[in-house]
Amino acid sequence: MVGVNFFGNVDLASVSIWLFWLFFAGLIYYLQTENMREGYPLEDEDGNATPNQGPFPVPKPKTFQLRDGKGELTVPSPENEEAHRRKDLALARTAEVGGFPLAPTGDPLADGVGPASWVPRRDEPELDGHGHPKITPMAGHEAFFVSAGRDPRGLPVLSRDDQVVGHITEMWIDAAEHMVRYLEYELVSEWGSGKRLVPITLTRVKEKWVMVRSLNAKDFDGVPTISRGDQITKLEEEKVSAYYAGGTLYS
Repeated sequence: MVGVNFFGNVDLASVSIWLFWLFFAGLIYYLQTENMREGYPLEDEDGNATPNQGPFPVPKPKTFQLRDGKGELTVPSPENEEAHRRKDLALARTAEVGGFPLAPTGDPLADGVGPASWVPRRDEPELDGHGHPKITPMAGHEAFFVSAGRDPRGLPVLSRDDQVVGHITEMWIDAAEHMVRYLEYELVSEWGSGKRLVPITLTRVKEKWVMVRSLNAKDFDGVPTISRGDQITKLEEEKVSAYYAGGTLYS
């Protein structure tokens, strides 16, 4: 009969397992190439293409429609990579061969290199699902209040070298996540002027003060400022967070 002889001589279990392995290999290939839409082709520390690019080819460009009318984004795209590349960084090699860390040649906090490095993200606020800025001052949200722990507003800010550099004036919250992201403080005249933000994860809120162990007192005036008092952009977040991160090592 038709089909009886064929299926009688074929190990269906073996066919099934080989079909699975072929599918799994194709899935790995697809996921790896999709993962290469940013950051490829690989480059060395000097910005030159590396000789070993790996076994997988760079995928063909794909264009994505961005939400909230932000236009289009094509990846991979040499033009896009070049537009978002920081040039003339104050760094020098520490070894002739690759893979070794680069050493800062100037002020690492001001130059934004090493642990203080930042990525040139879009200079626009991150939005929630309704198209509103996610991170804003708590004063603009009547439904939010401090339900547990010490309210840091009004407390002095202590630096790594135990100097009072300012006083907490506000908390900046991520309303979508119900989390405090930043503390806002105003500098005292001895150490600078104006208001600055500090990521709350890099502070220690005590009963009588807020400790910022990342920076010495003289470094606080150099903390990057933000352009608006009611929102922070993704680029500003990069620079503010990087400054404190760099201070953890370099201060």
